[in-house]
Amino acid sequence: MNEATQEKGALRVGSLFGIPFFIDASWFFILALVTFSYGSGLAGQFPEWQGVVPWLVGLIAALLLFTSVLLHELGHSFAAMAQGIPVRSISLFLFGGVARIERESTSPWGSLGVALAGPLVSVALFGLFTGMQWLFEPTGGTAAILTLLASINLALAVFNMLPGLPLDGGNALKAIVWAITGNQYKGIRVAAFTGQGVGLLMMAAGLFSAVTSGFSGLWFALIGWFVFSNARSYSQYAQIQDKLSGLTAAEATVRTEPTVPVHASLRTFADFYALSTEQPVFLVTDYEGRLVGRISRSRLTQFEPEKWSSINVSEVMEPVDAAETATLTQPLSEVLNRLNEKSLPRIPVLYPDGRLVGQVRMKDIQRFAQGDRWNPAH
Repeated sequence: MNEATQEKGALRVGSLFGIPFFIDASWFFILALVTFSYGSGLAGQFPEWQGVVPWLVGLIAALLLFTSVLLHELGHSFAAMAQGIPVRSISLFLFGGVARIERESTSPWGSLGVALAGPLVSVALFGLFTGMQWLFEPTGGTAAILTLLASINLALAVFNMLPGLPLDGGNALKAIVWAITGNQYKGIRVAAFTGQGVGLLMMAAGLFSAVTSGFSGLWFALIGWFVFSNARSYSQYAQIQDKLSGLTAAEATVRTEPTVPVHASLRTFADFYALSTEQPVFLVTDYEGRLVGRISRSRLTQFEPEKWSSINVSEVMEPVDAAETATLTQPLSEVLNRLNEKSLPRIPVLYPDGRLVGQVRMKDIQRFAQGDRWNPAH
């Protein structure tokens, strides 16, 4: 999978090729479950192994399995980076791995390349482990682990190529429909529809297996639920983007909040802004109305009240990243993506010279996408 985020609440464990690497807390549960499952199987297959040996080998096998998942996600990441698209992170979580890619490819064929890169890595790993078995003819536990890794990578490639979002096959289908119709969001709608179908079939098959064969079917059903719910989210996203098509930030910009003059003191900020509203953060502008920063009401608590008159807002304000602003001519769909990516409730809109026009609020976009009348108060 290559379009999701699992960073919140996850543990950062380093970087790979400049890509931050995270492990979600749920990953430790699945690591323990896989270790127990493999260890139990190895203990039965090799009764001569005593004590912790089968469990230790099971842990090694589980870690190698997740290394395969990580390499799968690196395949997506390298394909995106080759197109100049930044990769924000790679995370391992309960259902496998996910590469958080900053934006969609600019062409359907680029998108197809990113989608196929992960499964191709898994197929290559299947070939590698199978070749090692053929070349070295290992025995015992080594043979068992190589067989396991080869079969798991083949299953990983085949499963991910099922034709429905959020799976890689769904992203490939999205790219193909996009290429045929010229409409990216039609591709998402088609792949999201098939993804919901794949998820429902997996849930039905998993529940049937749970009734007839035992607990393992419930896990398959849970994965099906994950696929179905994500596919439904993709469908809703495509519908919203379709409604925003052709609109720009200028049509959604509102003036709702006063800005703080950069030359003002903290005392002025407190008396005329922070203490007169519950608003947590204020934009700061210079004499010409250019956006120069932002200041939080919480900054007041960092200084003694008697010092507020001698400290200027310019001394304690925070800069505003260009990625957290929009231009008047920017497509509203891009503004929505930026709001989601940065988890922002609103985004400043600027003239080309940096002067502040107003803000686009997430709540206005949501109301419009739901079919409400579009009538922001400029």
